[in-house]
Amino acid sequence: MASLSMDKEFQKYLHELDAYREVMMLTHWDMRTKIPKKGVEQRSEVVGFLAEKVHQLQTSDKMKHFIEIYKSSSDELMKKVIEECDETYNRSSKIPADEYKDYVILQSKAESVWQHAREKADFSLFEPYLEKLVEYNKKFASYWGYEDNIYDALLHNFEPGMTTKILDEVFPSLRQSISGLLIQIMDSSAKPDPSILHAHFQKEKQEAFTIEILKQMGYDFDSGRLDETVHPFEITLNSNDVRITTRYDEEDFRMAVFGTIHEGGHALYEQNIHPKLMRTPLATGTSMGIHESQSLFWENIISRSKGFWHTNYDLFKSYAPDHFQHIPIDVFYRAVNEVKPSLIRIEADELTYPLHIMVRYELEKGLINGDISVKDLPYIWNEMMENYLGVKPPTDREGVLQDVHWASGDFGYFPSYALGYMYAAQFYSAMKKELMVDDLIQSGNFLPIKEWLSNHIHQHGKMKKPLELIEDVTREKLNTDYLVTYLTAKYTEIYQL
Repeated sequence: MASLSMDKEFQKYLHELDAYREVMMLTHWDMRTKIPKKGVEQRSEVVGFLAEKVHQLQTSDKMKHFIEIYKSSSDELMKKVIEECDETYNRSSKIPADEYKDYVILQSKAESVWQHAREKADFSLFEPYLEKLVEYNKKFASYWGYEDNIYDALLHNFEPGMTTKILDEVFPSLRQSISGLLIQIMDSSAKPDPSILHAHFQKEKQEAFTIEILKQMGYDFDSGRLDETVHPFEITLNSNDVRITTRYDEEDFRMAVFGTIHEGGHALYEQNIHPKLMRTPLATGTSMGIHESQSLFWENIISRSKGFWHTNYDLFKSYAPDHFQHIPIDVFYRAVNEVKPSLIRIEADELTYPLHIMVRYELEKGLINGDISVKDLPYIWNEMMENYLGVKPPTDREGVLQDVHWASGDFGYFPSYALGYMYAAQFYSAMKKELMVDDLIQSGNFLPIKEWLSNHIHQHGKMKKPLELIEDVTREKLNTDYLVTYLTAKYTEIYQL
């Protein structure tokens, strides 16, 4: 990758912008992990100040001046930097600075209220905040503009190039394939026994095991850390400080083990972006869908595979309670891959997981288009969960309040999870043409896999758009058949279909 050539003034400007962004990320990390409740109000104002400053730098006359100077540059890397700055300038400058500041303050407060409402299982506490967040997002979408559907303007923030039209074609087809496979699985007499997985497993020992796995994956602890939180996440301050969090359930280790591996997949992406992109707007993942492809690849395709557990089961048992010592590995493997429609997205099995995403997609698309009212969300959520998955949440905690995304104002984010799963399966197919992937997993040698991902995906940061990256890596456009083929093969064997 060529060196980035720019004058010192522009370089200093980008560094200043990145410094404010980094401080804001550190503040967000603290608010989600360590802050006392009484500190939220004032800290939210601090976040608002930082966000306003970032907004000012992104939309200033000085930034416009730099864009004009460098937009005809022959340096490929500089052209990409300017394209990113130009798009951010155009989108951000359409939002009045005072509105943006008020919105960021609202986000910070809404996250705290959401946590409280979730604890109380009472959506009404969060409802007025969500109403304001929805109205802000509708207003911002109208500022940005769109062609076919107002929701596309928000979708673009997380998945450039993706549209509601594409999703409305792809999701029903995928839902039909998953539902058909799910019916066969539910009718199978060869079901795993998930009860064997429930035993008291000390949090500290779960943590020790997951740290070992993160090291196997290539996660650099000298450039990151692992902490505990209500809702797991990965956050990047810079490529040398990429943090992950997890949530422990001492009666079900799967929450922390697979959740930590998931966040570790995100972290590997951010830790392995090419150094020459550092402190530029390109030093991050190209889209949330591509980001999710990395986390879901490690969580599902790698760590839920038979080969992974054949090589790591003894390590697992060295930390696990006595209950697991005499459970045969094949029985254990089938149990961790049980398919059972469930209430909680982050606890869902890999087959039904996309159905959870489709529910959320339909709901937030309806909210933004004005087809659904915020006050009706709990009822419609429960109704859709019954239609899609055959389960009904007993309280708001297990239902509409389970995800932090809407409290964070992240409308348009959810489709990235299902898209990421499709991307992951397509990358897996491409990888198998160059590497003996299953043999590497069986032997516990994950570094060639991590290096392949870094060379083909991670290092490019935002140099390539998501759909462009898919075509470059796999030599074809997005193809959902790979995910259906992967799921069908795996669960045909497990459930003896």
